[in-house]
Amino acid sequence: QVQLVQSGGGSVQAGGSLKLSCAASGFTLNDYCISWFRQVPGKEREGVARIARDGITTYADSVKGRFTISKNNAQDIVFLIMNRLTPNDTAMYYCAAEPPVRPVYGGRFICKTEYRHYNSWGQGTQVTVSS
Repeated sequence: QVQLVQSGGGSVQAGGSLKLSCAASGFTLNDYCISWFRQVPGKEREGVARIARDGITTYADSVKGRFTISKNNAQDIVFLIMNRLTPNDTAMYYCAAEPPVRPVYGGRFICKTEYRHYNSWGQGTQVTVSS
């Protein structure tokens, strides 16, 4: 059974940093894509960062250069380090796991990008950035 347990988050002033963790169990981390999403009330869940099986990372434009996603396969844990936080980063943050898929045209496996295509989720953790 795929399980994701989040920790970290909290409140910080603008310009500060926070670290989120997502501990995985019930599956081999190296076989999955792991994504971080965030959501504010009244808005759709948006992708923040993603790490593929081979360690390739992808970031939303709004967090590029400030957030870093990484993973430790041996410890089955994924991190999201968030630097230079702004009030716009205030949201509930979720980690999610999903196996990669092979495109119909062939080629390498790729990670899904839409939150609705992810079936395994962490419990969520609140990040609040004050100005």
